[in-house]
Amino acid sequence: MPHLPGHPPIEITLRRSARARRFSLRVSRLDGTVTLSLPPRAREAEALAFARAQEDWIRSALARMPKLDLVGHGSTIPVEGRMLRIEPATGRLVRVYGESLLVPGEAAQAGTRTAAFLRTLARDRLTEASDRHAAALGRPFRRITLRDTRSRWGSCTVDGSLMYSWRLIMAPPEVLDYVAAHEVAHLAEMNHSDAFWAVVARLMPGYAQRRAWLKRQGQALHAYRFDAGGD
Repeated sequence: MPHLPGHPPIEITLRRSARARRFSLRVSRLDGTVTLSLPPRAREAEALAFARAQEDWIRSALARMPKLDLVGHGSTIPVEGRMLRIEPATGRLVRVYGESLLVPGEAAQAGTRTAAFLRTLARDRLTEASDRHAAALGRPFRRITLRDTRSRWGSCTVDGSLMYSWRLIMAPPEVLDYVAAHEVAHLAEMNHSDAFWAVVARLMPGYAQRRAWLKRQGQALHAYRFDAGGD
């Protein structure tokens, strides 16, 4: 992967696009990935020269990125909108106790065990919400898949398969419920037309406040790393 030298060096992801008419740079607000878009026939050397000319801007944008928190014993994380402190525990199961999330096992595994607990809880909550909204709409879905997506909170395919980010379990329950209603509404309207938003409003009156929470605070849910690899 090409990079800009310096301290530290900056990796550049090249993306050729048929729609691109000129070079353009983007720094992801979620994970700091630097993407350089270029027209299909553009020379890579010219594209990298453009990136070097914009190095000050790139480093400034990266410096404004929120610091990622590596989760472990003693960390505080949101679980269904509540801030819980991760504490060592005995036994086999991760569990909520008061204002604590009790995580048994070795300290080095606390992050991955916490993530596994959150994924399981997310599947339970999202399945329940999707079932409820699909029943109200009268449109069944095919299946639910959970991923750690950074570009979207959910999606619905033409065959009725629903995908959600498991990090929604860290948001308040009503926000998770909104995303489920949003994706289930696509079973009736595969677009974002006025008709689609009317379906969302029917499934969840007052959804706008929950949607606004995601826009304002959703990015913060990606600031937690659950293992050394950044998951």
